[in-house]
Formats: sequence, structure tokens, C-alpha cells
Amino acid sequence: MVAHYLRSTALAVALTAGFAAPSMAQDASLDLVGPLSEYKIYVAENTAKLVTDTQAFVAAIKAGDVEKAKSLFAPTRTSYEKIEPIAELFSDLDSAIDARADDYEKGEADPTFTGFHRIEHALWIEGKTDGIQDYADGLLKDVKDLNDRINGLTFPPEVVVGGAAALMEEVAATKISGEEDRYSRTDLWDFDANFAGSEKIYELFKPLVDDKEFIARVDANFKAVDEVLAKYEQGEGYVSYVELTDADRTVLSTKVNTLAEDLSTLRGKLGLN
Repeated sequence: MVAHYLRSTALAVALTAGFAAPSMAQDASLDLVGPLSEYKIYVAENTAKLVTDTQAFVAAIKAGDVEKAKSLFAPTRTSYEKIEPIAELFSDLDSAIDARADDYEKGEADPTFTGFHRIEHALWIEGKTDGIQDYADGLLKDVKDLNDRINGLTFPPEVVVGGAAALMEEVAATKISGEEDRYSRTDLWDFDANFAGSEKIYELFKPLVDDKEFIARVDANFKAVDEVLAKYEQGEGYVSYVELTDADRTVLSTKVNTLAEDLSTLRGKLGLN
């Protein structure tokens, strides 16, 4: 589980650093209190929705309804993807909920491979729900645990603000390749959710940034990404990721990287470095 451990550990270190400075919240500008409170509400709403949606997803699995479970997979995951920078604080749950087969010695055949992507493999590659009911129950238990833990969490401001860039950096570093939703090819749903989570953080803290040029540039970059994603919308979701050409992925990658670079300076502009 080396790859996932490294991803989780990197963020955990940043978060732990935030908790190691008790005076941080006291020293931060009072102007940050409002955006932080609004973001905590946003996260709480998404974790609550994640629990509700996962319950329906698990019910379809336990009923043996493969097609319904497939239809619920991508929309169920979106709430998790929107708040991923916070969810990844809890590395044990993040690993159980969102790890990929690459993180396990025996890959898909490893019995300790759990969560969304273990179930994804069963639905799309094996075409069945037999044998994964326990994984489904485990997923629901972990999602409920995540909800409880996040509800009791104090959000360090630099972690929240840094999450805007972290979401984009993860898309650019690992998701553009299509490695996450490799069986279902529902990658664009995850991208959209990551962008939504990043933009929410940016919009909440934008009024505190005294740099009009920066604001104009980031606003334009978010719009550019939205316009690219809109090309692949289908119904209430997105086309399969296999429909994107290498050129399409290059365009998307370029715009995501540009956005990530700008957002990486947001903490500094708010005096949080």
C-alpha cells in the first residue's frame, strides 16, 4: 500500500503541522472565521450526503442489482471527492474507502483491498455483486465513521486554504492518467467534484485577497476548466473517460496545472504561510 500511504502521509504531515500550533487559529485574522465556518458547513453537508448516497449504493449491491449499483457509483463518490483534502486527514479511513489496487501486494486479488474501487472492480470487471456484500457493509461503516470524525474536527485555516491547490494538484499528478476510476471510466465525475471543492474554497476566501490581477486570472482559469468539462457532459453526468483523446487530456492537464500553480499561492496571499 505504498502509493496510497505516501499520498495520505503527505497530507497528514501538513495537517499535523497545523494541529501542532495551537495559537494558529488565535493568530489568524478574524476575517477568516466566517469563511472557515462556511467551509465547515459545506464539508458537513457533503459528508452527510455521502452517508445517504452510500446507503443507497450499498442497498443496490445487497439486492444484487448490478446495473443500479453501477449507476450510483459515480454520483455517490462525488461528495467524497469534493472534501478530499479534509477526508485524507484520516489516513486509515481514506485507505479503506478510496485506495486503489496498486496499493496492495496482490492487487485486485488482495483480500485487504476494500472500498469504492474494490466494489468498482466487481461491478465492471466481474459483473457481479456476489462476494462483495461484506465490502459494501465495510464501506458504509467507514463512511459513517468519517462523517462522525469530521464533525468533531477543528479546521486549521492553512489546511483549508491549501486544499484548493491540493485538489488540483492531485488531479494533475495522478487522475489525468485515468488511474483512479480505471474499471468504470467515470473519471470525469471525480474531476468535476474536485474542481467544485477547490472552487468552493477559493470563492469563500477570495474576498480577503487584495490582488485584483490574481483574482481575475484565477477566475478566468476556473472558467476555462469549466468550459473544457462542459464539452463532455452527458445527461446528469459525463461521458466515459475513454472517449477523450490524448489531445483532450493534454488540454485538460494544461489548464489544471495552470490553476494549481496559481492556487498554490493563495495561502501566502492570506498570510497563512
